[in-house]
Amino acid sequence: MLSARSLFREILDHDESFQLFCSVAASGESQGGWENARIAALVPDTMKDLAPRIVRHSADEEKHGRIFHALLRHRGLSPVTVPADTDYTMKLERLGIGLAHEKLRRAEPLTERDIVVHLAHSRVTEQRAADQMRLLVRYFGDHPGVGKAVRVISADEDDHLAYCHEELLRLARAGHGRTIQRVLRQSALAEIAVHRDVSLAVTAHLGRMLRWPAPKSAALTAGIRSVYAYERFAGWHRMADLRMPERRDALAAGATDHGGPGRTRPGVPVATASPVA
Repeated sequence: MLSARSLFREILDHDESFQLFCSVAASGESQGGWENARIAALVPDTMKDLAPRIVRHSADEEKHGRIFHALLRHRGLSPVTVPADTDYTMKLERLGIGLAHEKLRRAEPLTERDIVVHLAHSRVTEQRAADQMRLLVRYFGDHPGVGKAVRVISADEDDHLAYCHEELLRLARAGHGRTIQRVLRQSALAEIAVHRDVSLAVTAHLGRMLRWPAPKSAALTAGIRSVYAYERFAGWHRMADLRMPERRDALAAGATDHGGPGRTRPGVPVATASPVA
């Protein structure tokens, strides 16, 4: 029977597919860590109170990258080059979503609008990450090999999502509401298309590695396209709404650090299980 649990188990049990999965995930998390670190360094003076939270976000993303690398080392595996068609972050950037890396490499302070754009983009991508990690926790939270890792990352992603909601609501009250609404819609619609494309690419790579029969690959491809159709019609609204989270100040100094393998203190779209940022 084709299920999220059985498909992920198949990926987990095969060295080459597990290697690709962790490499894509680690790459995405590391990119997110770099982006947030640069944004924290370039925050405008009028928003300096946000810098410590952005630094914490960066540290979490870098930690996730180390966690995925630790999972590979535990299996005696090394990271592999991430295929260009599975690079979720760069595909979003090419569509003009989020802040361009070229801008982040400069030594020029960002504007308030740049920070609003960053947080709105993050609200969308963190929703995807949180949803996917909850799925992995549901099926593999007690797995002896990856259970602790997925629980740690899932808890962090929930915190990141809560932080984005809270800060965007605060900025909306400060007069940025129209910009936030526009960027959320634009980011959500772009993200669901990129998620579809990357999921299809990951499925194609995994299918070749695991020698999936054509009917199985076709069924997975159809499932990914069905999810996209639903999200394009109505589901994207869930990725663009704002609500005050139950947990406030999730990334504030002194907030719980969930720890993880490799250090105690990632978006890889998994095409096979509601196709892990």
